[in-house]
Amino acid sequence: MKRELSGWFSPALQKEMPIASYGDYGFALLFVPTAAADYLEYERFQMMESLAPFIDSGKMKVFSINSINNESWLNNEMEGAHKAIRQNQFNEYVFNEVIPFIRNSTSAETPIILCGASFGALHSMNLFLKRPDLINGVIAMSGVYDLTEYTKGYFDEQVYFNSPMHYMPNLADHGILEQIRKSNHIHILTGSGAYEDPNGSKAFASVLYNKGINYELDVWGEEWKHDWPTWRAMLPLYLETRF
Repeated sequence: MKRELSGWFSPALQKEMPIASYGDYGFALLFVPTAAADYLEYERFQMMESLAPFIDSGKMKVFSINSINNESWLNNEMEGAHKAIRQNQFNEYVFNEVIPFIRNSTSAETPIILCGASFGALHSMNLFLKRPDLINGVIAMSGVYDLTEYTKGYFDEQVYFNSPMHYMPNLADHGILEQIRKSNHIHILTGSGAYEDPNGSKAFASVLYNKGINYELDVWGEEWKHDWPTWRAMLPLYLETRF
């Protein structure tokens, strides 16, 4: 498997941001890390080994970026308003820096699918819903789509606009809604075992249903807990059968 590490000084985040890529061809799968993890997290937890057949066959090229959750929602020393500002800077980093990098590494026509587990699922869903003109779909595993689960009681306009459970019921922009509805790849996956929240996934799926948005909700059984073995089973299955 071809593996490349690169990066740049991000204007949006004002810091060096590394990125890993795997493979040469196919659609682009962009990983967003869990919680406070980094751009090599999926590799460390053997996800790349699980995906090797799809990467080596040219079905997809994978990209993986750092999170900045330690500089926002997981930083207990930071004021809530500053956490929200940092979240928006991360969004701009993805939209204005990472997506163009992927385009330059593939082509302007290459579909881009976001993917994340746990907190990465919320970020992936949020990024897709904000810019369906740039991003073609999302695979969200074991997510909770209410950002207030992470804000320790803080709530302002920017929390609202980064919390899909809050802003999606009120989204009325016909153009954005139609772009979201065009996607054939909105996959909401969850287990029902320890530390999973299948009701959170079901609640968000209901929001999409009420907006006339096609999605796939897949709730696995109680033997599937909030951990890497679950995600290593889920993602290859969906890449094989849905893409």
